[in-house]
Amino acid sequence: MQCTASMKEESMNCSAIRNVPIALAGMVAVFGSGALAQTPPVAPTGSTGAGFDVLVGRWARTEGPYVINISAVDENGKFDASYANPRKLPFHIAEVARHGNELNLIFELRAGGYGGSTYTLKYDAASDSLRGVYNQVVVMQKFDVVFNRTK
Repeated sequence: MQCTASMKEESMNCSAIRNVPIALAGMVAVFGSGALAQTPPVAPTGSTGAGFDVLVGRWARTEGPYVINISAVDENGKFDASYANPRKLPFHIAEVARHGNELNLIFELRAGGYGGSTYTLKYDAASDSLRGVYNQVVVMQKFDVVFNRTK
């Protein structure tokens, strides 16, 4: 479309019509370039690459109504996890680290009167369980504990 003498009265419309080809050329340059196709693929978000995914699940302690729910773990070993006794509580710290072939887990509870009590656990692949020590700081006692996977 060309700008005619009658359209020049509406300078905004005339200017917009003249700039359409420039805008289209710019869009082709940005979106039509091969650079977008060369973007490296992103790793799937469900996999950490560190072997931590084996820990995702529901873990029930062999004695009592104590449950650790691990719904996700990131590549840095940070858990999306919660604790139930039987009421659901958040963890202040929930992490895993690999030391050689071992997966070492630490969970700290500060809510609900737990005052910084911790679970220090190791993943046992042979029995698919979490084994370690519960340090109940409020009563100053330590307990050997085992959590088995329930789902």
